[in-house]
Amino acid sequence: MAPPAAIESYPETDTSSFTIPDRFTLQQVAKRRAASGKLVATVAAVADVDAFKGRTQHLHKGKARRWDHRLSPESRSRKGNSLKGAAGLLKTPGLISLGGGLPSADYFPFDELSIKVPEIGRWSDKEVHDHGKVLTAGKHDQAEGKSHFDIATAFQYGQGHGAAQFLRWLIEHTEIVHNPPYQDWSCTMTSGSTSATDMAFRMFCKAGDWIMTEQFTFPTMIETVRPMGVRVAGIPMDEYGLCPKQMDQILSNWDERERCGPKPFLLYIVPTGQNPTGATQPVQRRREVYAVAKKHDLYILEDEPYYFLQMQPYTGPNAPDVPPPASHEEFLRSLVPSYLSMDVDGRVMRLDSFSKVIAPGSRVGWITASEQICERFRNHTDTSTQQPSGISQLVLFKLLEEHWGHSGYLDWLIHMRMEYTGRRNTILDACERYLPKDIVSWVPPMAGMFHWMEIDFTRHPEYPQMSMDDIEDQLFLNNVEHKTLLMKGSWFYAESDVEKHKMYFRATYAAARTDQIEEAIRRFGASVRECFGLAALTNGANGTNGTNGTNGTNGTH
Repeated sequence: MAPPAAIESYPETDTSSFTIPDRFTLQQVAKRRAASGKLVATVAAVADVDAFKGRTQHLHKGKARRWDHRLSPESRSRKGNSLKGAAGLLKTPGLISLGGGLPSADYFPFDELSIKVPEIGRWSDKEVHDHGKVLTAGKHDQAEGKSHFDIATAFQYGQGHGAAQFLRWLIEHTEIVHNPPYQDWSCTMTSGSTSATDMAFRMFCKAGDWIMTEQFTFPTMIETVRPMGVRVAGIPMDEYGLCPKQMDQILSNWDERERCGPKPFLLYIVPTGQNPTGATQPVQRRREVYAVAKKHDLYILEDEPYYFLQMQPYTGPNAPDVPPPASHEEFLRSLVPSYLSMDVDGRVMRLDSFSKVIAPGSRVGWITASEQICERFRNHTDTSTQQPSGISQLVLFKLLEEHWGHSGYLDWLIHMRMEYTGRRNTILDACERYLPKDIVSWVPPMAGMFHWMEIDFTRHPEYPQMSMDDIEDQLFLNNVEHKTLLMKGSWFYAESDVEKHKMYFRATYAAARTDQIEEAIRRFGASVRECFGLAALTNGANGTNGTNGTNGTNGTH
């Protein structure tokens, strides 16, 4: 696939006052921990984020900008939780607390929590069942010197940033992968990214505001902001994601009277394996978008649930697979740099999640942003979700901190990359085999869980007497009759009232078995042929001379 064409120049980021150091490495974790001393974190412990980052490693970096002018009145008026503020005194030696309303751990009806998890490199369900490691957390492991984290602590009320024991691991992981290039970055846990985006929109937006996002986007995001009285402007996309030149033009020509609202300053994007299009922004595209954000003083919400589902290149049907990364370093270098990794201003809030790489039911994620923004976020958390589930935090701590460690987690992520590469290849091979390519075209996704297919509705025998929307409805229902479900592309428009000129359907290759993926695409091909009056497929060949769209001409323009 050819690289995206360069767009017109935007002001470069001024990094003269920043020194971006080498990436924090796996080998440096133990040394930093030894230098910072033993972690002592009891009930509702306040996290020392600077210590987790290393007190000296970031002092040479510049500090983030202040964002007071972008915070909503609701967020500016929120104060810290006064009762939780007193929790910092609980570590005072000899203190007897009659203050906080914490129930006694004696009345938690749990003595042990055990989970069976994979040994590193033995990932399959059968291997886990036969040879998995049983990890056990006891009620009083801290007092007994068995662990830094136990049931008595994890199952108790805690701070909005989450348990300090697990937050340390998340901060180290963030530094290993992204190495934020400013000094006062911080992390705060979330109850998943859906909750985090809701809080972020309330932090930055008020009724009458506009925000910007990709032309096609995650419907739940739209459904979150609309009841707040916030409107959404969709930015045109191509096969590489959001188009920065068009975003710049929209912002430069924004007419407040025509739009009945002020120029947007908040950009919500899913840069990797975008939902629904599957598009992944290459590094140059991200730099160009960031430059437009600087030009117009935008704040960026970087929602990245699919970041670690970046896959090996697609080599085509029956072609040899590209081998997995040979080392952790090669794997990390292969990842497209995040917006967080190039954010010298502190204008990015990155939302990370375990939902797509461990389990969505954990409801544990985290944000990374400047300490000012994380502090504002914690104030929202303290009066709503309180903190992510302590049970989930303890389970993830046992797995990621005490069992796999940072190295083992990267091994797991490499395994996930190869598993999703295989699934992606299955659906693409099936599309090559079963779909009429003069009707259906696509660009191979490089990350994520979704395959986005364009339908040339003008080839329908009843077009133009039959509208595009009616053809989309007909094909959707016909798919169901053929016992296969794909999502309508029209459901994903950021602006539902815009005039539509192209038709898309979204498929996912994340959950179904590989044989079911192939059969579903075969059924979809039969449904398309039936709706468009084409001959039935014979001998597994598609019988057309069309192209498969990999030349980049069929993307989401």
